[in-house]
Amino acid sequence: MRDHNKLRAFELADEVALLTYKFTANFPREEQFGLTSQMRRAAVSVPSNIVEGCGRQTEAEFLRFLDIAYGSLRELEYQTSLGVRLGFGADHPDYQSKLNKTSKVLAALIRSIRKS
Repeated sequence: MRDHNKLRAFELADEVALLTYKFTANFPREEQFGLTSQMRRAAVSVPSNIVEGCGRQTEAEFLRFLDIAYGSLRELEYQTSLGVRLGFGADHPDYQSKLNKTSKVLAALIRSIRKS
């Protein structure tokens, strides 16, 4: 088993989850059960799946959960773009930058595990 706290991908994903709650805090009330909820679930799914994967016994299981985390992150990237285009949230360069960095780091981790 692995310690998720030692993974840069987890650190970044955790920061993204926190930032997502802040980013969606001022979305319209009617989106509370729509886009706001979807984005928050996707954001929490990323670090949660990294943690769950770290608790698995095999590399294949770990990789499976990292793949799920990456899929949730890509979903969140789209939802963020949609929210900005709908005018629900201001375009936050720091948030976008953190999403991009997390995506790159997580993809690199996945690639390195696949090679081994």
